[in-house]
Amino acid sequence: MKASFYENNRAKLVAQLSGGLVCIAAYSRVQRTNDTFQPFVQEASFLYLSGIVEPDCWLIIDGHSQKSWLVAPSVGSVHQTFDGSLDADQAQQISGITKVVEAREGEALLRQLARKHSIVYTVDQPSWIDRTNFVPNPALAKHRAMLERIFTKVQSCNKELASLRAYKQPEELAAITKATNATVAAFAKVHAKLATYGHEYEVEAEFSYEFRRQGLSHAYDPIVAYGANACTLHYTKNSDVLRGKNFLLMDVGASVDGYASDITRTYAYKEPTKRQAAVHQAVQEAQQQIIALLGPDVDVARYQTQVDEIMLEALRSLNLVGSDPHKSLRRYMPHAVSHGLGLDVHDSLGGPAAFAPSMVLTVEPGIYIPEESIGVRIEDDIVITDSGRKNLSQKLPISW
Repeated sequence: MKASFYENNRAKLVAQLSGGLVCIAAYSRVQRTNDTFQPFVQEASFLYLSGIVEPDCWLIIDGHSQKSWLVAPSVGSVHQTFDGSLDADQAQQISGITKVVEAREGEALLRQLARKHSIVYTVDQPSWIDRTNFVPNPALAKHRAMLERIFTKVQSCNKELASLRAYKQPEELAAITKATNATVAAFAKVHAKLATYGHEYEVEAEFSYEFRRQGLSHAYDPIVAYGANACTLHYTKNSDVLRGKNFLLMDVGASVDGYASDITRTYAYKEPTKRQAAVHQAVQEAQQQIIALLGPDVDVARYQTQVDEIMLEALRSLNLVGSDPHKSLRRYMPHAVSHGLGLDVHDSLGGPAAFAPSMVLTVEPGIYIPEESIGVRIEDDIVITDSGRKNLSQKLPISW
């Protein structure tokens, strides 16, 4: 991305906030073992506004003066020797921000700005995180606590950023398309060699090799789930033996400039049974019906209702609907069919009433029958266009 991309994003955000003051934090590195870190991934909105992939920075945007500052952590000589750091010239070239200061200067600057701004906007952890078993990155809460010591009021701008990020710009669509194309190509390699693999991890290794040889990375931990493992939705052990007749579910996506692809295929390892083939066919037909619903101005609530109706019909065709249809649906299809796609794998669509052009989302129906050791999911990446929709991953075969 060019620096002008990030400059425009910052300008659009402060315009939505009527020229207010924004101060947001980058993520911190988090511990992996006693003496190593997890691979660093930047907080998505910080990346959207700056392009900087360094931990422990802040971004200050003063909408009144139209000035921005990048606040960088102080780096000691030992840290510099072992890990290196981004210098001011590099930061300016990436982000278009000409003012780069250290943390001590940054806090003093905020105290000066607090004389003109009683409210400061920041990025908070998403509200849903308390309902998961995630351990949040500590940077955002720590940053908010600092702002609360300085400003009269600290307010979240998560909603405004979600709205901006929901509509993908040409540069973003190009990155998502490149990531999707790389993922489709890797799937094609795996598909052609599927019968030669003996373990889930061999398949994972094939994807990793295809991505890394292009300088790309995984957008998320790959899921390579054989047989009953596919009924664990976020199975990532990828360690089981491939044996017998069953399906191999692969949920994999490459990342380009921080933008994710997210594709799932479920292929038969050896010839499937009639029941396995029937489940796959039901999911395949449901997915095609759901994709056909999408387009500009399609009501989101109505879409969700129609999706449920389609999935219930798929379950009926497999004799999986009991006396309580809703309970059966949640039992055998326990996840949402669509989510936004972008800098976050599950990117926000901004809570729209209707879909709109340049939104990107997945369509990923699945049916999971633990008592039969069958799990099938099929997922494609869809762009809403002015006249309908475009399936970015449609070239990838669905069946084996």
